[in-house]
Amino acid sequence: MASSSNLIKVKTTLPQLPFLPNADRKPIQTERLIIRALAQDDLHALHQLRTQPEVMIFTRTGRIDGDLSETQARLDKFLPPTGDIETYNMAVCLAATGEMVGIGGVHNPGACSDEFGWPEIGYQFNREHWGRGYATEFMRAFLESWWAIPRAEAEIEVDLHTVPAGYLLENGGRVPEMLVAVVDAVNMGSSRILQKTGFECYREWKEPDSRAGFEGQDVALVEYAFSSKGMKLDVQ
Repeated sequence: MASSSNLIKVKTTLPQLPFLPNADRKPIQTERLIIRALAQDDLHALHQLRTQPEVMIFTRTGRIDGDLSETQARLDKFLPPTGDIETYNMAVCLAATGEMVGIGGVHNPGACSDEFGWPEIGYQFNREHWGRGYATEFMRAFLESWWAIPRAEAEIEVDLHTVPAGYLLENGGRVPEMLVAVVDAVNMGSSRILQKTGFECYREWKEPDSRAGFEGQDVALVEYAFSSKGMKLDVQ
């Protein structure tokens, strides 16, 4: 993760907060999916997702949820009265059946100086639905929705690697807004999804692995970024 010595102050834009509450969010429909606000009724579907080892191995804990209450605590982060207006996560469902097959969105909308500063996107899909293009379809629709949110001016600290050398001097300290994603280097499927949807790989590094069962080992991570203005990054 980004340390304080790797942060730099920039002028940019961020989504205007608070986000629309779940009750006011309109579903997004694509060819095969309905992307909608999360609800308490999604608890058991989310628990099924979060008890699949193949899915959870790529999370920061690296393990499945221990019980339904742990999943409930996770779901609460995206529900009223405050979780929905502070985050922008959605349920991903099949349009034909309504079955929830995944979850995705932005869980930290920005100004998170202990990480990268920029909003970070993530997604998870049930293993039974891997390889069908649902994640790519979700990402394209979600990104269109994300960039349509009203913006506000912001001055924040961000990972200096997201700002090309000399860019701040040339542009008066202002940089285009970014959206970042961090994936395990061995998770090639997720990397391909990001590349297909316009994200650019710009940094790779290793750090101590925080996942259960991997103590004492390093994990290789790859950071991707999507620039709102198509800014090209220096690969680190």
